[in-house]
Amino acid sequence: MALYGMGDFHLAFSVDKSMEVFDPIWKDHEKKIERNWRRYVKETDTAVLTGDHSWGRNLEECREDLEFIMGLPGRKILLRGNHDMFWDAKKTDRLNKQFQGRLEFLQNNFYAYGEYALVGTKGCCYEGKDSYEHFEKIRDRELQRLRISLEGAAAAGFGKFVLFLHYPPTSIGEQESPFTMLAEKYGVSKVVYSHCHGRERFDDSFKGYVNGIEYKLVSGDYLNFRPEKILD
Repeated sequence: MALYGMGDFHLAFSVDKSMEVFDPIWKDHEKKIERNWRRYVKETDTAVLTGDHSWGRNLEECREDLEFIMGLPGRKILLRGNHDMFWDAKKTDRLNKQFQGRLEFLQNNFYAYGEYALVGTKGCCYEGKDSYEHFEKIRDRELQRLRISLEGAAAAGFGKFVLFLHYPPTSIGEQESPFTMLAEKYGVSKVVYSHCHGRERFDDSFKGYVNGIEYKLVSGDYLNFRPEKILD
């Protein structure tokens, strides 16, 4: 049994959206995902997919993409990314009921992996695309969702946590953020995130150990579409 992480599948089986315009590494990336996944991930393993699963704008457009994910070995837990338009943030429970036994959706909740609680939320970092005030509003909302996830796990008796985000835990140039401080407060072991695409973005945030927490970037192209082992 092992825990894996990878994000940014950006699948587009039903819509016309190619990722090759960003980098040649994305050519036939869905084939790379499936090949590597089946090589490393077993049916007894758990994998957290850290957002941006599909370019589809609704569940119907995402149907083939989600079926692709469901067809991969192992238990799959999905986190919401900024491009996951099919996922209404207020209806996560509905998704969990609809895909029960096939996919699990992580938001305002947590999942158990041995003695660890798997917690998380989409997160938010400042990318200069909107006003700083708007960023703060979204960040504070995501922090509250993360607190709900952590507090629920702690109330259930968990003392070990792996934290998953879609966005990096800090904005560019930050040495700490409310997300990293919350992780330190709860004694999180690892923070796993994605969203950073292309070599020029791979160093946008922490990698390695910072204040006793291991930070892992698991963007699909960063990993060359090979799932990253998080825990044995």
